[in-house]
Amino acid sequence: MSDFLTTWAALTFNGISFGMILFLISSGLTVTLGVMRLVNLSHCGFAMIGGYIAMAAVDYLGFGLLASVPVAIVGTMIIAAVVERTLFQWTYGITQLGQILMTFGLTLVMVALCNIIFGPLLHALPVPNWLTGNFDVANVIVSVYRVFLVIVSGLIALGIWYVVERTDFGARLRASVDNPRMARCAGINVRQIFSFTFTVGCGLAAVGGVLGTQMLPIEPYYALDYLILTLIVVATGGLGSLKGSFTAALLIGVLDTYGRYILPAGGGFVMYAIVLVILLIRPQGLFARA
Repeated sequence: MSDFLTTWAALTFNGISFGMILFLISSGLTVTLGVMRLVNLSHCGFAMIGGYIAMAAVDYLGFGLLASVPVAIVGTMIIAAVVERTLFQWTYGITQLGQILMTFGLTLVMVALCNIIFGPLLHALPVPNWLTGNFDVANVIVSVYRVFLVIVSGLIALGIWYVVERTDFGARLRASVDNPRMARCAGINVRQIFSFTFTVGCGLAAVGGVLGTQMLPIEPYYALDYLILTLIVVATGGLGSLKGSFTAALLIGVLDTYGRYILPAGGGFVMYAIVLVILLIRPQGLFARA
């Protein structure tokens, strides 16, 4: 394989692995924003919380990266459940502007607390020895850890799709969103469904926050730094469409990687420009939920 093709093949794979992490972080937001109609700008804050919980498990309990993942998921879901019960319950019935103000304010509180507790430094969780190193596939150097990320993220994406589209819980969730009054008449506990969905969505964000620290290091401003990317994923894919978010995350991951290679000084300009064109042509997103 020529050097040109080798370079672009490596860039493409790196972009796909980056996109997978973006999908994990944004999948919960896809559900809460697109399905539950809740504008939750604090979503990335829960990914950050998951990363910090995993970091504490590694530093103070001696856990490895993989062992810290379930700890981060459970810890983040507990915090999310408390926040949902105390702060988010009354936001379901208010205007979107009210939801934006409340959840963005919550994000600023998360940033301040993490800065006070953990300090301003960037943190990346240590990768196990068996996930270090590279593969050489037809002269294309592929990171073992990125292969692991792609496989795990793909399995999680498949699991999310199956639960939402093929299970009784997914049917009850869709019914609760489309016609909550009729869902209540059918015996569905809409509030409980929403609470559980919100909590699980935050747990998914925690998975992305933990596994993605090699690309997106944990630091107090994480919740703000990557908020725009997750919102772009959800908006480009189409509100409420998991298939759309998955496609958009991969597209954005690859475009961002290409753009930073082509125009290093331009940062993510290429990606933002292409996304702008997509939304101008399809303002409802690539796969808008009916």
